Amino acid sequence: MNISNKLLQVKGVHKTYGEGQSETSALKGVTFDVLPGEFLGIMGVSGSGKTTLLNCIATMLKPTSGEILLEGQSISSFKGSQLAKYRGSRIGYLFQEFELLDNLIARENIVLPLSIHKENSKNQELQLQNLAKQFDIEDVLEKFPYQMSGGQKQRVAAARALISNPSIVLADEPTGALDTKNAKVLMEKLSFVNQRNETTILMVTHDANAASYCSRILFIQDGVIFHELRKKVPGETQNAFYERILTVLAQLGGGSRHVL
Repeated sequence: MNISNKLLQVKGVHKTYGEGQSETSALKGVTFDVLPGEFLGIMGVSGSGKTTLLNCIATMLKPTSGEILLEGQSISSFKGSQLAKYRGSRIGYLFQEFELLDNLIARENIVLPLSIHKENSKNQELQLQNLAKQFDIEDVLEKFPYQMSGGQKQRVAAARALISNPSIVLADEPTGALDTKNAKVLMEKLSFVNQRNETTILMVTHDANAASYCSRILFIQDGVIFHELRKKVPGETQNAFYERILTVLAQLGGGSRHVL
């Protein structure tokens, strides 16, 4: 694999909390790559380290050791305006609990990242309309969050994560606050954007249904990658991939380490 084809590189990342007898290792040398246009899922039980990993990539946490590179640049070297640009435009972040601003209507919430970075208003409107159509939220653009359903809020949040055309979208349990129907709608929309626009998505989830939309899944257990699962392309149905995911989840305590 040519290194130029690796959008994101995570190299031997460790994350330790506390000191001495209270020291806890959340990540223990995690290494993997993400290619442009991938839809990568990260799965693991609560406390396995998956959200810690995501937050290290998002620069919300700093790894104890190891290196994370986006498009060949080490994100740990980013400071000041470079770090602000990374957080504001090179990554998009989709939170479990939407994190919309209650005093802004949907339209204003979505374009907020562009407004902060003073993007051209004409470009803002064009990108907004494209995303509103893709996520089927055109009818809520003038509504405040309290006037929307949970599914609508999360689709607005997804549009906000994508509005700056980031290099990668980081999604932290994006279906965690949704019912089954709205979770399915959201994942279908994210899958469509991934395939049509070749948007790279890295999603942390505990939901096998959500994970079945991914092209590849890494399973984390006790701070290390325990297993890797790839969708068989072409030919494997989503249901078949879902069944294989369930099989791995059932084996998480068994110590098997190989690609199925």
